[in-house]
Amino acid sequence: MATSSARRSSSIGEADNQTTESEVVESEYALDSTKIDESVSYALSEFLFEDESVIAEGYGVLVNTDEAGTVFVTNFRLLFLSEGSRDVIALGTIPLATIEKFNKIVIRQPSGTRQPEKAPTRRLLQVVGKDMRIIIFGFRPGTKQVSYGHCICKPSRFWYYYDHSACILQRRAVFAALMKGTRPAMLWDLYAFNSGPSNNSNTNPKVRLVNEYYRLLGMGSLQSSISTIEDGLFKLHNDWWRISDVNASYNMCTTYPFALLVPKAIRDTDLLKACTFRARCRLPVISWCDKRTGAVLARSSQPLVGLMMNMRSNADESLVGALCTRFSKGKEGRRKLYIADARPRKNALANGAMGGGSESSSNYFNCEIVFFGIDNIHAMRESLVRLRDYLDTHGTTSSDGMSSFLRDGGSTWGRGNLSSMSASVSTLGDSGWLIHVQNVLAGSAWIAARVALESASMLVHCSDGWDRTTQLVALASLLLDPYYRTINGFQALVEKDWLAFGHPFSDRAGMPSFSGSGSIPLELSRHASSPNITSPSPAPAPSSPSSSIRQLSTSLTSQAPLSNTQHSNSYSPIFLQWVDCVSQLLRMYPFAFEFSSAFLVDFLDCVLSCRFANFLCNSENERVKAGVFEASACLWEHLADMRSSEGNSHVHYNIFYNPSKHDGPLLPPAAALAPTLWPQFHLRWACPSEAQSSQVEAQCRNMMGNYSELQKAKDLAESNAREITTAVESLTADLLNESQVSYSAVASARKAKIENAGIKRAIESLGYKVRVSDAADTENHPARKTNMPSQTRETIGSGELSDEKTDLSVSISVTEDNDNDSGNLTRRICESLCPLRAEDGGCRWPNAGCARLRSQFIGMKANYDAFDRLSIYDSYFQPE
Repeated sequence: MATSSARRSSSIGEADNQTTESEVVESEYALDSTKIDESVSYALSEFLFEDESVIAEGYGVLVNTDEAGTVFVTNFRLLFLSEGSRDVIALGTIPLATIEKFNKIVIRQPSGTRQPEKAPTRRLLQVVGKDMRIIIFGFRPGTKQVSYGHCICKPSRFWYYYDHSACILQRRAVFAALMKGTRPAMLWDLYAFNSGPSNNSNTNPKVRLVNEYYRLLGMGSLQSSISTIEDGLFKLHNDWWRISDVNASYNMCTTYPFALLVPKAIRDTDLLKACTFRARCRLPVISWCDKRTGAVLARSSQPLVGLMMNMRSNADESLVGALCTRFSKGKEGRRKLYIADARPRKNALANGAMGGGSESSSNYFNCEIVFFGIDNIHAMRESLVRLRDYLDTHGTTSSDGMSSFLRDGGSTWGRGNLSSMSASVSTLGDSGWLIHVQNVLAGSAWIAARVALESASMLVHCSDGWDRTTQLVALASLLLDPYYRTINGFQALVEKDWLAFGHPFSDRAGMPSFSGSGSIPLELSRHASSPNITSPSPAPAPSSPSSSIRQLSTSLTSQAPLSNTQHSNSYSPIFLQWVDCVSQLLRMYPFAFEFSSAFLVDFLDCVLSCRFANFLCNSENERVKAGVFEASACLWEHLADMRSSEGNSHVHYNIFYNPSKHDGPLLPPAAALAPTLWPQFHLRWACPSEAQSSQVEAQCRNMMGNYSELQKAKDLAESNAREITTAVESLTADLLNESQVSYSAVASARKAKIENAGIKRAIESLGYKVRVSDAADTENHPARKTNMPSQTRETIGSGELSDEKTDLSVSISVTEDNDNDSGNLTRRICESLCPLRAEDGGCRWPNAGCARLRSQFIGMKANYDAFDRLSIYDSYFQPE
């Protein structure tokens, strides 16, 4: 294994003085490296973000996966495009702001010759990310095969075994582009300001902070606005607390927000006095309050008690005492106050030498002081470095491409031991990361339990009140308030406790901090104005962390890494650790959170990438002066747009979320606070298969997706069935109506037929002939052709009735009325009209002459003689 004793004894500056002819060519190539062919940019257009441009490129190999491709450096990220699939390789693509450090590595292979300086070399570029990955790039000529004397080589990772000038030039160009891209000189050089401002009018976090204060005061129905804040109309209060604008101009405390939630009984003048007794003027203020019980969760920095621990402040003691309000609901007495010091007790005492220290319980009413023993930012930084090296050593995509534990025979991570409880505290060597996470979880759970179970008030602080204090307060608030366990509530929590209360994101993330005011240009000042170069160090002991390139049979020469984060005294993954703690709670309470682990990963990636300006600068004051709210897109809107495409089925939503199961505080028992590795974040680069296979959620989400598709198909089928049923019912109703109309028409036709038949018989009884025919037959009707003799037949009249609007005509002809032929007339009447005529043709009134029937028609002559001869029987008048 290569050790640091094999490192180059000179620094980069010294190495640059030892120029060779090839390095001169390198410099000339580096100067022109920003001139990228337009065809390259066109080919990359589908992979680039808006306003993202290519600065440099090089043909290389991703050593972690032994994949050939092209390395591009843009104004936002380092991008690796596969040569085979022409797809972006996620492992080799990292935002420039996420890069913690990078350096050149030269490995000299063993040679059988007596001149080791002539042995072939391997020139690599190592990139270490803040997101737990270590990637190595080797460079090769751009042609598909190159001849080295009598040997023809094909593209593979063995390209970089040869000290080829093209490889040197490409590495130099990429390295120079990284130097420029990771160290912007001006604030507006950051990519976050290239994409333009947000389209949403409600992007000012000041408005959202005041709205959150309204919710805590029990006035959630009220909504603030920019005009309300500018006019100072946001200073509302309830029976216990009020919103103060004493820090509206950031003169009292430059790292506190413009609006503060304080006890109602404390005046602004008292606040100005109390702030002088706390480090950096970060006086005790309320971060969360229970509007039902009056219990509060307050935060501050350490008190300035001095070396002898005997300094006091009446204003500070009055302010802290005002947090202990009286119990509500008739309970007598005042609530207890706990002062939680996040530091180890010895560290708190050591701060007394610099004027700081901790409170004395005798100086504060009904108070108890507790120390949590959480280490400082430097211990967290070193712990994460050890964890990253450990995962890189044992992962499937080790940065050396060879010595991975899984590649050398292990079937799965931890020999098949990866599950929700895998990689526990005892299996991660001496990294100590999970122990630190456990301490933060335990402290937060203790705070939440005291507030929820005892209705006690809590004041939390560490040294400056913006690192460990923020972790504990934000995590305890998450446990106490179900609203913060929703997506919108999580945003409100982060913006209130992390952004508004001045966590130094720029310093902790190793990004530029804001400096300058007035007409001075807004510049980005880092902790070192020149590259931070480490001097050669002697060989470490065997227990020291190994290099990322672990080749037993090679000698390694490496230039010291260029970094503004790792060697910065302020860099520390405090926020990353807090998100890790949230993921642990999500694992313990899968039904309590609306968001999923994938949401936390995407959120953390956005924060580390600095693609959005929400988390730039060190305080709200700096962000207001820099104008980042108006000049950059919003991270929260970006995440919301991602979710809007799929609605509640998006991966950001927790499919197990059930708010009715946990509608109150979460109070995890001590035995449950056993943190594990966060697979979706810690193992996604070192062991991506394990990061995916360990997710029961992913399998359930697939099942839910299938169920959703089936549900959609069912809903569509039911909708079609309802439409068909409606159509059938409509047709049935129409058919019923048609049947009724048809029945009415048939009844009318039957009635008309009967009436027509009666009329016809009546007319025929008068001697007329009636014929009903089509209108077309009217011309040929017999009535028109009938000639009646004038001597023997008296023509009374003839006529033809027709309706121009119908196709029927009625012809009526009149015949001679002959009294001598009365018998024939009576017969005709009997045949046509008489209802008493028997079926055999006989008459039921014999010898009647049908006088009765004759008398019913006008114009008929009655045969009264025959009527007189009619025999009357009683039976004729009896009912049948």
